[in-house]
Amino acid sequence: MRLAGDLRTITNAAPPDDVTDRAADDDVRVLALARADPAAFAPLYERYAQHVYYFCYRRLRNRHDAADATAIVFTRALAALGSFHPRPGLPGSTFRAWLYTIARNTLIDHARSARPHTSLDHPDAPDPIDQAPTPEDHALGAEEARRVDDLLHHLPERQRAVVELRLAGLRIAEIASALTITESAAKSLQVRAYRTLRDLIDTDPTALTRERHP
Repeated sequence: MRLAGDLRTITNAAPPDDVTDRAADDDVRVLALARADPAAFAPLYERYAQHVYYFCYRRLRNRHDAADATAIVFTRALAALGSFHPRPGLPGSTFRAWLYTIARNTLIDHARSARPHTSLDHPDAPDPIDQAPTPEDHALGAEEARRVDDLLHHLPERQRAVVELRLAGLRIAEIASALTITESAAKSLQVRAYRTLRDLIDTDPTALTRERHP
């Protein structure tokens, strides 16, 4: 197993800052249009739907549930656009961070419902997204993605949340915003998570897989 390579993929998951900043600026422009015309929200859906879907799938491990959850995330986001206001000078106050806050809350709602593999149908949800391989699928490959998920299962919840958001491409400031913690706390959680992952890599990978999939 090339777990060391998987760890490098995790630690290098976020895109360069200039790319993220350009996307954030474009998000603000589109949001201004979408507040006046909901149809103008489409580019944001196209930009983030596959990434949010994979974020949901990593937790739910069921393609239909992940697609339903993704639809709910965007339905909630569209309905609440008026409540989102990016704040200049705060790099974490991006639309993307706000969107993943909604995604995490949707997954928490699903976990509390205690109904695994049960549809999350919503009457106003958009049509399910294309469930073709996501950018993360192509980056990691199916086998690598499974190995990473096996590792993440062994992390404490807060550490796991930081790594999952990092894999979604969020920067530390955005992760802190999505988790409603300070940047310092987010960095500390990330350091501890990577340390835990390195320790897990030194563990017998067969034992890890056996524990995750009895």
